[in-house]
Amino acid sequence: MSDTLQCETFGSGMPLVFIHGWGLNSAIFKPVADKLASRYQVTLIDLPGFGDNQHIAPSEYSLSVISNLVADCITQPSVILGWSLGGLVATEIALHHRNLVTGLVTIASSPYFVQQDNWPGIKAELLTSFHRQLAADSDKTISNFLKLQAMGSEHVARDIKEIKSLLASRPKANERVLDASLCLLETVDLRCKIADLTVPFLRLYGRLDSLVPKGMIEQMDKLVPNADRYVFHRASHAPFISHKEEFYTVLSDWLNGIQDGQR
Repeated sequence: MSDTLQCETFGSGMPLVFIHGWGLNSAIFKPVADKLASRYQVTLIDLPGFGDNQHIAPSEYSLSVISNLVADCITQPSVILGWSLGGLVATEIALHHRNLVTGLVTIASSPYFVQQDNWPGIKAELLTSFHRQLAADSDKTISNFLKLQAMGSEHVARDIKEIKSLLASRPKANERVLDASLCLLETVDLRCKIADLTVPFLRLYGRLDSLVPKGMIEQMDKLVPNADRYVFHRASHAPFISHKEEFYTVLSDWLNGIQDGQR
């Protein structure tokens, strides 16, 4: 079985590579990617075990292994954009494949997702409960996770409906990989490494996000004081779904700064 990931590339211009979050696939980016493709070359990659790469399930599902597989799909220096879990993958690529990365954008992501002492995040008990739920009913678990992602949004029902529709356009995730990738959210900690980033870095957040709480934003300001950041004040965990136009404008303005050498 080949371990070469399938990807989808369209549009022309500055290369952008999108990496999705846990339980989903890269179709989640299609609405904003189609708009971006008028000005940029967009590549959508399903992580190993997800979507069109559902059949690729490395025995060692570590951050380094899956990041290397994704990096193998990047054929030219690109801006890497990672959402949620995808933000960990994008950051790992920016740290270890610097020749491939001209800029890094993390969307509703964190270098460490678990709540700990003064670090806001997801309660460990919640992640443990997802492991139990996966063993019983993976479809229901994903559905519950989508509700958490949309919680706080101005239009929760609409957002959930759109996310479910986009998710259903590609094959379901490999169930073993769902559990293994959830472990990444529990264990990966890049807080001590992100200061080594050398590329322009934009952090995007939803103020109403229950998975990446707003208190974490200030902690990140201390860790990467030179990074740019933007907070979507009426958005939750998926601002590229709930606030498409604002997301497109903010991202395009930042990308223009890279092209003009201002980042």
